[in-house]
Amino acid sequence: MFRKISLGSKSFWIRYCCNDTRVRFAPSPTGYLHLGGLRTALYNFLFSKSKNGTFILRIEDTDQTRLVKGATEQLIKDISWAGIQIHEGPHIGGNYGPYIQSERLDLYGQQVDTLLKNGTAYYCFCTERRLDLLRREAVKNREVPKYDNKCRHLTHDQISKNLAEGNKYCIRFKLSSDVSSYDDLVYGKITYDVSLNEGDPVIIKSDGYPTYHFANVVDDHFMKISHVLRGLEWQISTTKHIQMYRAFGWEPPKFGHLPLLLNSDGTKLSKRQNDIKISHFRENGIFPLALLNYVVDAGGGFEKDLLQNVKLRIYTADELASQFDVTKLSTHSGRLMTEKLLGFNQAELKRLLANEYEEKELLKEMQSLLKKHFEKLHFNADLQLEEKHIRSVLHWSSNRIKKLSDLLTNDMAFLWTLPKSVTLKQNDIDVTEELLRKLEHKGDFEREELSKFLKDFANKQNIKYNMFMKTLRSILSGLKEGPSIAEMMEILGKDSTLKRLRTSLNMAKDAVSS
Repeated sequence: MFRKISLGSKSFWIRYCCNDTRVRFAPSPTGYLHLGGLRTALYNFLFSKSKNGTFILRIEDTDQTRLVKGATEQLIKDISWAGIQIHEGPHIGGNYGPYIQSERLDLYGQQVDTLLKNGTAYYCFCTERRLDLLRREAVKNREVPKYDNKCRHLTHDQISKNLAEGNKYCIRFKLSSDVSSYDDLVYGKITYDVSLNEGDPVIIKSDGYPTYHFANVVDDHFMKISHVLRGLEWQISTTKHIQMYRAFGWEPPKFGHLPLLLNSDGTKLSKRQNDIKISHFRENGIFPLALLNYVVDAGGGFEKDLLQNVKLRIYTADELASQFDVTKLSTHSGRLMTEKLLGFNQAELKRLLANEYEEKELLKEMQSLLKKHFEKLHFNADLQLEEKHIRSVLHWSSNRIKKLSDLLTNDMAFLWTLPKSVTLKQNDIDVTEELLRKLEHKGDFEREELSKFLKDFANKQNIKYNMFMKTLRSILSGLKEGPSIAEMMEILGKDSTLKRLRTSLNMAKDAVSS
C-alpha cells in the first residue's frame, strides 16, 4: 500500500506495510472455559501474534435461554490468567464494538433487511407443531430431518397477510444447490453441498435474536476478521456461511478448522468433566504457561524441533508464536497426555526461578500461599516466611516437587514453622552448643555428608544416636515427624539451621536460669 506525505513544498508517495491480520475467539457464555476452548483461543492468539496482528474476544450470547450468570466475566478471567492477551473485547473496547452480540441487534436487523430485499432470505410462518411433524415423519422414514422450505414459495400477498395478522415468524436464508468449495487452511480443499442435507436455515429467530450462523457472518465482516480458526465441528457449516457472504456481496475470511482434542484414552472432552475446566487447573497449582505447553503438546502446528525433545521444556508465548505455522497443524485428533502435565509444571517452576523478575513474583505468590495455608489451619506458631528463606527452599525443591502446594504437606511443615521452646537438660545444652560450634565451620551442607557428620559427632560425644536425632528434630522443627535430620538440615540450609539451634539454646538457657 502507498501513503502520500508532504515535506515542505514537496510531496512523496511511500510504500508501507499494513498488517490486517485479525482473528477472534467467540465463546458462548453458557458455562466455563475448558481445555478445548482454551486451545482454540490459544491458536488464534499465536496466529495473530506470529503475524503481528490483532486478537479479538467476542461474546456470542444470542441463545438467551442458555446463558449462565457471570460466565462472561469468568471467561475473561480465565483467558487472561492463561496469558492470552486480548487486544479488543467487551472489557476493553475497540473500534469495532460492541463485542457482545446481544448489544448488536440493530446491526443484525439492518443486515437481514438487505437479504430480504435482494431475495436471498424470506419470512417463515411455520408453527412449531408443523416443524415437529416434519421431524417425526423424517425419522419414521429413516431420513435426515430437515425443513422442506415451504415458506420460500409464499407470494408477496401471503407474506403481507401473515404479517398484518401478527402471526409469529422467523427469517430463513435461501440455500443454493451450488456445490460450494473453499480451501481450508488445515484440511485443504473442502467441497460440500449443504442443501442436500439441510433445509433453509433460520437466521433470525422468532424472538428477534440472530442464530449463530447469521450473527457470526455479520460480525466477522464488520469486525474485519481476516482468518477464522475454529473447531472441526464447524467445518460442515462453513459452505453455508460462504453462501451468506456471497449473498451480501462480501469477501469471506480464510477458514481453518482445528482437529478434535481428546482425553488420553481417546474419548471426547466433555463439559461434564470437572478436571478440564481452566479454573480447576488454576485452583490446583498449575502454572499458566505449563497449561499452554500441555495443550500445545497434544497437536501439531509448530516447527519440527519445537516439541520433539525427550526432556520436557517450557516455551514462552513468544517462542510458540515464532514457530507457529497453521499449515503444519495435524489433521488427526490430538490426545492430552495427562502424565505430562505435572512435568510441564515442574519445568515451568525451574524457568521461573531462573528469571530474576519472575522469581520475585513467584516468591510473592509462595509467600501469599503460605500465609493463607497457615491461617486456614489456625496455626499460631512463629513462621519463617522471609523471601530469602523461601527462595532457598524453592531452589532446593525444584527437582523434587511438581507444584508449589507440594511444600504445604505435613511432612514439609518444618520448612516454615519455627519451633517453640524446647526443654533441654544441661547435657543436651552442652552437646547442642558443641554441635553449633562444629557446624559453624562446616562448608559442605549436603545430606549425605551431613548424615555421616552427625553419626561421627554422636560417636565422639558418646551419646545415643537415636536420642540425639530426636532432640535435634525438636530443636529444628518442633515436630515429631518429617524427613531425616540430615535432609531437613540440607533443606533448611546452613543459616536457617544455625539460627534454629541458637534460638533453642537461648530459650533453654533462659529457662534454666529462671
